[in-house]
Amino acid sequence: MRTWGETASPVGKGVDVSGVDFAAVFEAMPIPTAVLSPGAEFLAVNRAYEAASGWAREQLIGELIYERFPGGAFDQGPALLRASLERVVADRRVDVMPLLRYDVERPDGIVEERYWSLMNAPVLDGTGAVRYVIHRGEEATAFVQQVRGHRFDSPPGLYGLEARMQVVEADLFARTVELEEANRRLRGLRERERRAVADTSHDLRGPITGLQTRLQVALEDPMADPQDILRAALEDAEHLGDIVADLLELARLESGGPAPVDPVDLAALVEGDLARRAPQGLKLAVTLEGGVTVAGSKVRLARLVANLLANAERHAVARIEVSVGVEDGLAVLRVADDGPGIPPEDREAVFARFFRRADARKADPGGTGLGLPISREIAHAHGGSLVVADGSPGAVLELRLPLRTG
Repeated sequence: MRTWGETASPVGKGVDVSGVDFAAVFEAMPIPTAVLSPGAEFLAVNRAYEAASGWAREQLIGELIYERFPGGAFDQGPALLRASLERVVADRRVDVMPLLRYDVERPDGIVEERYWSLMNAPVLDGTGAVRYVIHRGEEATAFVQQVRGHRFDSPPGLYGLEARMQVVEADLFARTVELEEANRRLRGLRERERRAVADTSHDLRGPITGLQTRLQVALEDPMADPQDILRAALEDAEHLGDIVADLLELARLESGGPAPVDPVDLAALVEGDLARRAPQGLKLAVTLEGGVTVAGSKVRLARLVANLLANAERHAVARIEVSVGVEDGLAVLRVADDGPGIPPEDREAVFARFFRRADARKADPGGTGLGLPISREIAHAHGGSLVVADGSPGAVLELRLPLRTG
């Protein structure tokens, strides 16, 4: 086994790194970095890690990371870190943790309030098993304290700006907590859902980072327009709220709890949504058969219908076709558009969380990528199905639900 002091052999075809002193590179890295065993034991740390933690490497090597750093009375750092390291070993994938409070006890016994952005990455051996875990921690304590302690010298006309900025800050931390709660609920599900956790964290990181960046600009640039910053931060917060709300709705659907079984007129739902929508510049071809009644939640089925019509409106070039009828003893809703369509290889992928084709991202950059997954879960919760059906040009989404009996 090569130790950290040995010279590396060439890696990668045609790449010779035999002259690189990786031990020196590791020591010189400005980001606090540690090498852990798969069991979370310290194997090596660099100088930056010693400086950030306040502990010498002789006091760390051989210790379990969450035992050496047990956190404080007001944070969940050790538990969240342990869960992240376990995911890295189990999934053999990089795990990026959101901003979190993780207090650190100094060698003199004083516990300091600290905030971190942590990343854990696996290093695999020749058999594909995890040999080491790279643990990187970027401290955000100074930034958090600056946001909390900063006082604006507001020019005339900006009364109340500080209070609004504090609202944005509070929203940032509240949404981060909601993210962790959604992740914890999803981690208990099957392997498909475990992969969704990583996608969730990745997609939520964007608006969270946006909020942090805009707050930092507001604090550091006295010439920045605070109104523009607040508007942009509000958009980030609203986008974050949409994602969290959709994730919580998915969690409720997947929990299998009791749902209303009221009679719902499918054609009436479609008529009501179309009356509110009135898409500009698009022709509508609507065929609705009366008396097509299903049993279920009117609120959730209305959301399903709205998602399908919004999807068609987003992708259509000039025409949308909507039909409701009965086929083979089932209620059938079809929504078709004349847009770019969905190739066969993506017909299942579009129902995966956060999957968005390039044309969808272009048509609606602010979308969450959760509309169709939620729609399919609603269909399944009502004993039905939602698929991409054959159709050309464009895409055809087909909903089938059992008819209400009695």
